[in-house]
Amino acid sequence: MGEVVVIRHGQTEWSRSGQHTSVTDLPLLPEGEEQARNLRTSLAGRRFVDVWVSPRQRALHTAELAGLTPTRVEEDLVEVDYGGYEGRTTLEIRAELGRPWTLWADGTIPGDASPGETLAAVAVRVDRALAQVQERLADGDVALVAHGHVLRVLTARWLGLPPEAGALFALPAGSYGVLGHDRERKVLTGWGLH
Repeated sequence: MGEVVVIRHGQTEWSRSGQHTSVTDLPLLPEGEEQARNLRTSLAGRRFVDVWVSPRQRALHTAELAGLTPTRVEEDLVEVDYGGYEGRTTLEIRAELGRPWTLWADGTIPGDASPGETLAAVAVRVDRALAQVQERLADGDVALVAHGHVLRVLTARWLGLPPEAGALFALPAGSYGVLGHDRERKVLTGWGLH
Protein backbone atom coordinates (compact mmCIF):
# COMPACT_ATOMS: atom_id res chain seq x y z
CA MET A 1 0.00 0.00 0.00
CA GLY A 2 1.37 3.37 -1.02
CA GLU A 3 1.54 6.56 1.00
CA VAL A 4 0.23 10.07 0.41
CA VAL A 5 3.05 12.61 0.39
CA VAL A 6 1.71 16.11 1.06
CA ILE A 7 4.12 18.81 -0.09
CA ARG A 8 3.77 22.48 0.80
CA HIS A 9 5.10 24.88 -1.81
CA GLY A 10 8.32 26.76 -1.19
CA GLN A 11 8.54 30.18 0.41
CA THR A 12 6.79 33.17 -1.17
CA GLU A 13 6.88 36.80 -0.10
CA TRP A 14 3.58 36.39 1.75
CA SER A 15 4.35 33.04 3.37
CA ARG A 16 7.53 34.64 4.73
CA SER A 17 5.64 37.67 6.08
CA GLY A 18 2.72 35.60 7.41
CA GLN A 19 0.13 37.08 5.06
CA HIS A 20 -2.77 34.77 4.22
CA THR A 21 -2.47 33.76 0.57
CA SER A 22 -5.17 31.97 -1.36
CA VAL A 23 -6.33 33.46 -4.64
CA THR A 24 -3.35 35.83 -4.96
CA ASP A 25 -1.00 33.92 -7.27
CA LEU A 26 2.48 34.74 -6.00
CA PRO A 27 5.76 33.32 -7.34
CA LEU A 28 8.33 31.53 -5.23
CA LEU A 29 11.13 33.57 -3.72
CA PRO A 30 14.69 32.44 -4.56
CA GLU A 31 14.79 30.70 -1.14
CA GLY A 32 11.50 29.00 -2.02
CA GLU A 33 13.01 27.75 -5.25
CA GLU A 34 15.97 26.39 -3.29
CA GLN A 35 13.61 24.65 -0.84
CA ALA A 36 11.81 23.03 -3.78
CA ARG A 37 15.07 21.87 -5.39
CA ASN A 38 16.12 20.35 -2.06
CA LEU A 39 12.96 18.25 -2.05
CA ARG A 40 14.19 16.50 -5.19
CA THR A 41 16.83 14.61 -3.21
CA SER A 42 14.61 13.60 -0.30
CA LEU A 43 11.80 12.41 -2.59
CA ALA A 44 14.05 10.65 -5.10
CA GLY A 45 13.52 7.18 -3.65
CA ARG A 46 9.75 7.23 -4.05
CA ARG A 47 7.79 5.95 -7.02
CA PHE A 48 4.83 8.26 -7.50
CA VAL A 49 1.94 6.81 -9.47
CA ASP A 50 0.24 10.21 -9.40
CA VAL A 51 1.31 13.78 -8.70
CA TRP A 52 -1.57 16.16 -8.12
CA VAL A 53 -0.83 19.86 -7.96
CA SER A 54 -2.81 22.94 -7.05
CA PRO A 55 -3.20 25.26 -10.07
CA ARG A 56 -1.40 28.14 -8.31
CA GLN A 57 2.04 28.95 -9.77
CA ARG A 58 3.78 28.54 -6.40
CA ALA A 59 2.66 24.90 -6.23
CA LEU A 60 3.28 24.14 -9.91
CA HIS A 61 6.80 25.61 -9.76
CA THR A 62 7.56 23.72 -6.54
CA ALA A 63 6.59 20.44 -8.22
CA GLU A 64 8.75 21.23 -11.24
CA LEU A 65 11.82 22.14 -9.18
CA ALA A 66 11.32 19.07 -6.97
CA GLY A 67 11.51 16.89 -10.10
CA LEU A 68 7.84 15.89 -10.01
CA THR A 69 5.78 15.68 -13.18
CA PRO A 70 2.15 16.59 -12.49
CA THR A 71 -0.38 14.03 -13.65
CA ARG A 72 -3.28 16.25 -12.62
CA VAL A 73 -3.85 19.91 -11.81
CA GLU A 74 -6.44 19.71 -9.05
CA GLU A 75 -8.73 22.59 -8.05
CA ASP A 76 -9.66 20.77 -4.83
CA LEU A 77 -6.09 21.43 -3.63
CA VAL A 78 -6.26 25.24 -3.79
CA GLU A 79 -5.68 27.06 -0.53
CA VAL A 80 -8.51 28.00 1.81
CA ASP A 81 -10.30 31.06 0.39
CA TYR A 82 -9.54 33.67 3.06
CA GLY A 83 -12.05 36.18 1.66
CA GLY A 84 -11.58 39.52 3.41
CA TYR A 85 -8.49 38.22 5.20
CA GLU A 86 -6.55 37.67 1.96
CA GLY A 87 -3.16 39.36 2.17
CA ARG A 88 -3.48 40.10 5.88
CA THR A 89 -1.52 38.65 8.78
CA THR A 90 -3.01 37.10 11.89
CA LEU A 91 -1.64 40.01 13.96
CA GLU A 92 -3.37 42.56 11.71
CA ILE A 93 -6.67 40.69 11.93
CA ARG A 94 -6.42 40.42 15.71
CA ALA A 95 -5.64 44.13 16.03
CA GLU A 96 -8.66 45.05 13.90
CA LEU A 97 -10.98 42.73 15.82
CA GLY A 98 -9.54 43.66 19.20
CA ARG A 99 -9.44 40.03 20.26
CA PRO A 100 -7.66 36.75 19.54
CA TRP A 101 -8.42 35.26 16.12
CA THR A 102 -7.43 32.04 14.36
CA LEU A 103 -8.65 30.54 11.12
CA TRP A 104 -9.30 27.31 13.01
CA ALA A 105 -11.73 28.79 15.55
CA ASP A 106 -13.08 31.90 13.82
CA GLY A 107 -12.98 31.23 10.08
CA THR A 108 -12.99 33.78 7.27
CA ILE A 109 -15.10 36.76 6.24
CA PRO A 110 -16.36 37.80 2.80
CA GLY A 111 -14.06 40.08 0.82
CA ASP A 112 -14.33 42.26 -2.27
CA ALA A 113 -12.65 39.68 -4.52
CA SER A 114 -13.83 36.43 -2.93
CA PRO A 115 -16.51 35.22 -0.52
CA GLY A 116 -14.29 33.38 1.95
CA GLU A 117 -14.65 29.70 2.74
CA THR A 118 -15.61 27.67 5.78
CA LEU A 119 -13.42 24.86 7.03
CA ALA A 120 -16.40 22.54 6.47
CA ALA A 121 -16.36 23.49 2.77
CA VAL A 122 -12.62 22.85 2.62
CA ALA A 123 -13.22 19.45 4.23
CA VAL A 124 -15.70 18.57 1.47
CA ARG A 125 -13.06 19.39 -1.15
CA VAL A 126 -10.26 17.42 0.49
CA ASP A 127 -12.51 14.47 1.31
CA ARG A 128 -13.37 14.27 -2.40
CA ALA A 129 -9.69 14.36 -3.33
CA LEU A 130 -8.74 11.78 -0.69
CA ALA A 131 -11.42 9.37 -1.89
CA GLN A 132 -9.85 9.44 -5.36
CA VAL A 133 -6.29 9.27 -4.02
CA GLN A 134 -7.18 6.22 -1.91
CA GLU A 135 -8.01 4.30 -5.10
CA ARG A 136 -4.47 4.87 -6.42
CA LEU A 137 -2.52 3.80 -3.34
CA ALA A 138 -2.64 0.11 -4.26
CA ASP A 139 -0.26 1.02 -7.11
CA GLY A 140 2.18 3.21 -5.17
CA ASP A 141 2.66 6.63 -3.61
CA VAL A 142 0.68 9.74 -4.53
CA ALA A 143 2.13 13.25 -4.14
CA LEU A 144 -0.11 16.24 -3.44
CA VAL A 145 1.63 19.60 -3.96
CA ALA A 146 -0.38 22.42 -2.47
CA HIS A 147 -0.62 24.94 0.37
CA GLY A 148 -0.28 25.07 4.14
CA HIS A 149 -3.83 25.31 5.46
CA VAL A 150 -5.51 23.08 2.88
CA LEU A 151 -2.91 20.36 3.49
CA ARG A 152 -3.45 20.67 7.23
CA VAL A 153 -7.21 20.15 6.77
CA LEU A 154 -6.49 17.26 4.40
CA THR A 155 -4.23 15.65 7.03
CA ALA A 156 -6.89 16.02 9.72
CA ARG A 157 -9.47 14.42 7.45
CA TRP A 158 -7.07 11.56 6.55
CA LEU A 159 -6.82 10.84 10.27
CA GLY A 160 -10.61 10.94 10.72
CA LEU A 161 -10.53 14.25 12.60
CA PRO A 162 -12.70 17.35 12.08
CA PRO A 163 -11.21 20.01 9.79
CA GLU A 164 -10.48 22.31 12.76
CA ALA A 165 -7.95 19.73 13.97
CA GLY A 166 -5.73 20.93 11.12
CA ALA A 167 -4.57 23.47 13.70
CA LEU A 168 -2.39 20.67 15.12
CA PHE A 169 -0.38 20.10 11.92
CA ALA A 170 1.77 23.15 11.14
CA LEU A 171 3.68 22.49 7.90
CA PRO A 172 6.53 24.87 7.06
CA ALA A 173 6.95 26.19 3.53
CA GLY A 174 9.07 23.87 1.41
CA SER A 175 8.50 20.81 3.59
CA TYR A 176 6.38 17.67 3.35
CA GLY A 177 4.51 15.13 5.38
CA VAL A 178 3.66 11.48 4.84
CA LEU A 179 0.23 9.97 5.39
CA GLY A 180 0.22 6.21 5.56
CA HIS A 181 -1.22 3.17 7.27
CA ASP A 182 -0.50 1.12 10.36
CA ARG A 183 -2.29 -2.05 9.38
CA GLU A 184 -5.83 -0.87 8.58
CA ARG A 185 -5.56 2.44 10.49
CA LYS A 186 -4.68 5.68 8.69
CA VAL A 187 -1.73 7.36 10.40
CA LEU A 188 0.77 10.17 10.10
CA THR A 189 4.17 8.59 9.38
CA GLY A 190 6.29 11.71 8.84
CA TRP A 191 5.90 15.49 9.14
CA GLY A 192 7.85 18.66 8.44
CA LEU A 193 10.40 16.74 6.41
CA HIS A 194 12.87 18.37 4.00
